[in-house]
This record gives sequence, structure tokens and C-alpha cells, in this order.
Amino acid sequence: MAARVKPLLSASVLIPSHQIRHCFQPFASFPRNRTLRVSAAKMATDESESRAPSSPKIIDSHLHIWASPEEAVDKFPYFPGQEPTLPGHVDFLLQNMEEAGVHGALIVQPINHKFDHSLITSVLKKYPTKFVGCCLANPADDASGLKQLEHLVLKDGYRAIRFNPYLWPSGEKMTNKIGKAIFSRAGELKIPVGFMCMKGLGLHISEIEELCTEFPSTVVLLDHLGFCKPPINDEENLAFSQLLNLSRFPQVYVKLSALFRLSRVTFPYQDLSDILFQVVSRFGANHVMWGSDFPFVVPECGYKGAKEAVYHIAKQIPLSSSDLDWIMGRTVMQLFQSQWQ
Repeated sequence: MAARVKPLLSASVLIPSHQIRHCFQPFASFPRNRTLRVSAAKMATDESESRAPSSPKIIDSHLHIWASPEEAVDKFPYFPGQEPTLPGHVDFLLQNMEEAGVHGALIVQPINHKFDHSLITSVLKKYPTKFVGCCLANPADDASGLKQLEHLVLKDGYRAIRFNPYLWPSGEKMTNKIGKAIFSRAGELKIPVGFMCMKGLGLHISEIEELCTEFPSTVVLLDHLGFCKPPINDEENLAFSQLLNLSRFPQVYVKLSALFRLSRVTFPYQDLSDILFQVVSRFGANHVMWGSDFPFVVPECGYKGAKEAVYHIAKQIPLSSSDLDWIMGRTVMQLFQSQWQ
């Protein structure tokens, strides 16, 4: 993996977009002893660069699928009360990916099927070079979730697991006995753990930091920028600072995903440019990965629009084409050992 270096920007300051370019212009005149976070692509080894494809593949790091109504009746029932309101079957996904020029994806187990992974498993077996699976952590106190994790990874080939803190028993945290057991086992199995903090990163930051500190070998994926919107008050500034401060843990990666959930404006969500600039400056482009959040994104800006929005945002900041390559596919390919090559 590319080396990690000290951050360029303070975690507590969000730079206005009209000032961004001035931040990069003085690079050549900085003293030699000034440590900077440089382009992730430039930090990669010569060997990695020599293997880089001439036309980088675009990989979606975050999407969901669920059964069609017919499939739900025949083979893959929805979890009671979690019937979807949008189409999300795999054929619809494949159509959207082809139209958008997306080569592969990490499928995250949806709440619509909860802990029944049979649909995703069938899709992974049918399209082994197209998709990678992320299972859903079952925090039941009987340790059945730990056994399920081992089965899904060792038998069915899943390559990541998602922690949804709202599935933990009332009053329990992700740092309880079972949470730590699953998190630790994920590290031993060499699979990342994703965190879904829909109600705000601030509610769960202490748990994430504790797990990262205690189990430094377990890779972490932070879904949807930790649900940090462009901050407009002290509480949101604090949350964004907490996100940036996670860059002190080398195992943390950030998903630039579900942009429609984070932006305060319509497509192409250009108010996220300052956010992206600071995240890349702190984590490095090789620790940032694009994700669509299909199928929820389809009625918002379309699947293709989810991809194009990143390029629109990137034009507002000094982001190199090499950094874009990392964000749009090379990061997730590196993390999953070039699964899609």
C-alpha cells in the first residue's frame, strides 16, 4: 500500500471553494523539511505504476441489490417490514452499470434481506469477476453472527462486513463483547469492516476510534463520508473534524458515496468540493473510493449521474487525473487485491 504522510490541512477548518486553488499554488516554494500529503498516485511504487492499466477501470465501492417481487415470492423473501419501494434487482443494476461504463462493484448486503445472504451469495457465484460481497454483521449475543461471518467469508467468498450500529441490542455499543469479537475476527480474515453512521458520525466516533486503536490490523471503511454534510454550524464542524482526525489511523478508508445524501444542493452536488478537497488532503486519494449507493441514487440523479458528479466536483479543486483514478476504482481494486482485473 502507498505510504501515509502527515496532513496538509487542519481538521477544524473548512476552506471556501474560491480559496482552494491558492492552497496548492505555493507547493514548489515550501521548505524541504515541510512534510506534505502528496498525490497518492505519486506515492505508489514504480512497480505498482508499471502495472496500472492504461484505461483504469471504474469500480463502485458501495451499492445494494435486492430481489425482484417475483424472486421474493419464489426464492429470496424480504425481511418482514423491509419490503423495498424501488426496483433493485441485479439485472437492473447490470443495465445501469453498462450504460455508465462501470466495470465492477462491491455489493453491500441490504437491510431488505437482513441477515439472509442467499440472494447476494447467488449473485456472487453467478458473476465472480464482476462483484465482491460485503455481508451484514449480526450482533446477536449468542455469537451466531461470528459463525455466520466465518461461513460467509470462508465458504461463500465475501470480502467485507458492515457494522450497522442500529442493529445492536438497545443500550449496547459496537464495542461490546460480540462487536469486538467480530471486528477482531474480520482483521484475522483480512476483510475490511464498514461503518454505517446514518444518524451522525458523532454518535459513534468513540466506538470507531476504540476499535481502531485496539485492533489496528482490521481495515475500516467509512460509508458515505460518515454522513458528514458541508458544515454550517458548530455541531457539523465538529463531526467533520472527527472524520478528518480518523486519518491518524492508517487502516481507515473513506467512501465518497451517496453524494445525494450529503449535499445541500442538487446534482452535480458541487458544494461537496471543499469536503472532497480536505478528505483527499488528509487521507490521500488512495484511501478514498467512489460509491453510488444504487438503487437509491437512481431517482435522485441516475446511476450514471452518480459517477459523473465526482468529475464535476473534481473540476473545482486541484485534483489530478491520477488521484481521480484512485478514487474511481484503483483504491478499491488495491484494497481487494485487484479482484476485477
